[in-house]
Amino acid sequence: MTLQQEIVGNAMQMAVVSLSPGQTVYCEAGKFLFKTTNVTMETRLSGPSNGGQPQGGGGGMGGMLRQAMGTAMQAGQRMLAGESMAFQYFGAQGGEGTVGFAGVLPGEMRALELDGTRAWFAEKDAFVAAESTVDFGIAFQGGRTGMSGGEGFVLEKFTGRGTVIIAGAGNFIDLNPADFGGRIEVDTGCVVAFEEGIQYGVQRVGGLNRQGLMNAVFGGEGLSLATLEGNGRVILQSLTIESLANALRKAQGGDKQGPTGGLFSTHQG
Repeated sequence: MTLQQEIVGNAMQMAVVSLSPGQTVYCEAGKFLFKTTNVTMETRLSGPSNGGQPQGGGGGMGGMLRQAMGTAMQAGQRMLAGESMAFQYFGAQGGEGTVGFAGVLPGEMRALELDGTRAWFAEKDAFVAAESTVDFGIAFQGGRTGMSGGEGFVLEKFTGRGTVIIAGAGNFIDLNPADFGGRIEVDTGCVVAFEEGIQYGVQRVGGLNRQGLMNAVFGGEGLSLATLEGNGRVILQSLTIESLANALRKAQGGDKQGPTGGLFSTHQG
């Protein structure tokens, strides 16, 4: 059964989901806005890869222990990745119910439909809500790529079938690297999500020469750009969290980026 949802608003969008009896949707803690009174809400540490529902004690004490250990490992992995430890689950009783969700930054939202053939990857904190048939996981990008790219080290991974709702900052643009010679290069903070099959990497901006150093020091990009290669859907955002934070600090008289940006920025990610 397809999740009935509508994304409304402009500068700060929200997703309004209509739940039929028997449907379950879950969100990351802190993304819930409102619900009708016939929608139940339950907070759990277990993720949807455990079925999204409380499991019985099948297998006796050993089965219960394995379930508890699996839940603890999931929660620990999310905590290490900087994600919320808990999920909130919503279900309708006695008829159709309504529940609303939103991201945490001013910007757009997008509903992605998974058909079970391709996973989706998203930047940390992009996840808002999903059907219980969609599994949420954490993917750690390769050490060299992740350590160079900052935002690219930890990715959210969505598999299964159903609807997943993500959010980002500013406006979204959908691109396919195949339409641009097979490869695009973007600011590491502009990547919101991409389909499985897209190769994600990080490269140095220019060489270790005069122009490369000028790009890094005065260009505002630091030393790295994200690279996206292949044939598949890519979603980028027009506003990065770092640029928003710098603008807020400047407005409060505490701008510490300096006159040049780039390597002189003291932003702590």
